[in-house]
Amino acid sequence: MTRTDLANAIRVLTMDAVEKAKSGHPGMPMGMADIAEVLWNDFLVHNPANTHWANRDRFILSNGHGSLLQYALLHLTGYDVSMEDLKNFRQWHSKTPGHPEYRDTPGIETTTGPLGQGLANGVGMALAERMLASHFNRPDHEIIHHYTYVFLGDGCLMEGISHEACSLAGVWGLGKLICFYDDNNISIDGHVGDWFADNTPARFEAYGWHVIRHVDGHDPEAIKMAIVDARKQTDKPTLICCKTVIGHGSPNKAGSHDCHGAPLGAEEVCLTRENLGWSAEPFQIPEAVYRAYDARAKGEAAEADWKARFAKYRELYPEEAAELERRLAGTPASDFDAAVAVLIADFRKTAPKIATRVASGQCIQALAPKLPEFIGGSADLTPSNNTRWKEAIDIGPHRLMGNYIHYGVREFGMSAIMNGVALYGGFLPFGGTFLIFSDYSRNAIRMSALMGIRVIYVMTHDSIGLGEDGPTHQPIEQVNSLRLIPNLHVWRPADAVETAIAWESSVKLERTPSLLALSRQNLPALPHTDETVANARRGGYVLKEAANGKAEGILIATGSEVELALAAQAKLAEQGHHVRVVSMPCMNIFAAQDAAYQERVLPSSITKRVAIEAGTTGLWYRYVGLHGAVIGIDHFGASAPAPVLFEKFGFTADNVVAHFQAL
Repeated sequence: MTRTDLANAIRVLTMDAVEKAKSGHPGMPMGMADIAEVLWNDFLVHNPANTHWANRDRFILSNGHGSLLQYALLHLTGYDVSMEDLKNFRQWHSKTPGHPEYRDTPGIETTTGPLGQGLANGVGMALAERMLASHFNRPDHEIIHHYTYVFLGDGCLMEGISHEACSLAGVWGLGKLICFYDDNNISIDGHVGDWFADNTPARFEAYGWHVIRHVDGHDPEAIKMAIVDARKQTDKPTLICCKTVIGHGSPNKAGSHDCHGAPLGAEEVCLTRENLGWSAEPFQIPEAVYRAYDARAKGEAAEADWKARFAKYRELYPEEAAELERRLAGTPASDFDAAVAVLIADFRKTAPKIATRVASGQCIQALAPKLPEFIGGSADLTPSNNTRWKEAIDIGPHRLMGNYIHYGVREFGMSAIMNGVALYGGFLPFGGTFLIFSDYSRNAIRMSALMGIRVIYVMTHDSIGLGEDGPTHQPIEQVNSLRLIPNLHVWRPADAVETAIAWESSVKLERTPSLLALSRQNLPALPHTDETVANARRGGYVLKEAANGKAEGILIATGSEVELALAAQAKLAEQGHHVRVVSMPCMNIFAAQDAAYQERVLPSSITKRVAIEAGTTGLWYRYVGLHGAVIGIDHFGASAPAPVLFEKFGFTADNVVAHFQAL
């Protein structure tokens, strides 16, 4: 049984599964099969029986369209991915979807497919490995020590996120990050020479990476030597440039974009089998191949050895061992709730008139001592986002003992790297930028929600309230468009108390990312009671009931516009109109409440409703009805001081009153 035979097993499983599904991408798995065989059989440390073992190597398929490469490897090495699963490739509720999906398939470390993001996730995982090691390893007790391996293609490197993430990886000197570049000169449109002529090795050397050039991606010995070389590097990430042929083994389609994203066809599959010297029937793998790949015994032995070393570590460092286990489990410390309670009580007592971005900074400052897993950061807006706490230690070149990251102007890279850190475990990452620049981060935010991972996005300057910077910086559609992302909690708090509740919720969620949209301008403290504080956690609540207790209408608002709703309520009361004010800091959470609670807050019998938010209006008709009114902005902003903008665009108590009276 030769190494080529072992690689060919990946090729034929790929061909067969794609052919059966009549859909898929056979070219990349057939081209990278030799690289994968060497890596998985000779170097990768993992245990198929425990996909959550903390000290396993991480493997990421950034060019996720080639998912069958990974599915074939998981099957062959002993994971819970059966031959039936391979036969069900791309079918309803199968373990083998079209792209690798985190949580859907045992052994998948991250969801990939949007090119470049897997690479950025890998940077985050390698960073997390170094940070966790620096926090918990002790002399002669190296309990965190492993590698992150990433497969990537031309498409990943064309995406701008590759620059953002790989530039940072070079700055940080992530020596245990090893990436394999599938240099086959092919993308969907054909040969890439007309649109991708970069000197990729020189580009990565300029980032500060160790680059291994001109590796024959179909020569197992050359691949092995390159990996050995890469693992010798302790202070630089490595890019191994592997020259490969897409669809390797196919007599008529190898080297062509024809095999990138379409089945080879029954006739070509037969010819390829013959060309590879593979005589087994479709979906039949010789026992000798299974024996060669089987990683179960080796994986169990590796984990058992690590457990023995961790037991010794626990004897010597019991507090550190307990803390590591708590952090890997993702549960807040036992005194977290008490810290939140104190924070909210202080805000209620002092009733500060402050911007919610400032309140958020105070929350971080108060909670960070209780959350050593915090990894904060900002995309070059730290003073504006208020994301850094006094005791934070900055992470820098080859200095990864810290807990605060200056990402530079790299919003997309920041968000995807945070996803990698969260997926790795042991950390709770949060990062800041202006809300308008959530558009740069959008796909990574969506991936956080899709994977169900705990990442916190701190987005400040949430409306026209930022003023003179003008329409380029004033978010209009961003909050509502972000609310449309499933499984993302978007908070727009109206005061310091609601901001603290937003942070509490964001920390406690295990499978939902959160985004905090925070004001630049100061906002007054709301008239809270114990009941409103409790109900604010439900996303929407009655902040102030009608004075006579019999509301004829409801004003609903978020963020800075809650103050406006209260002022309008008072004016209406003077005119004999009694209305209820509802604050809705998180529409997503309120929408998930039971019908009875929603009815208590927004009784169906009260149809006169006005919603007020300095953003697009469309989503609010869900709560005001087609005959209600929404005061918002369905056009771009302007450059002027914030008070002028609010007046010119109709955010005044008199305008709210007029809209209510017109109903």
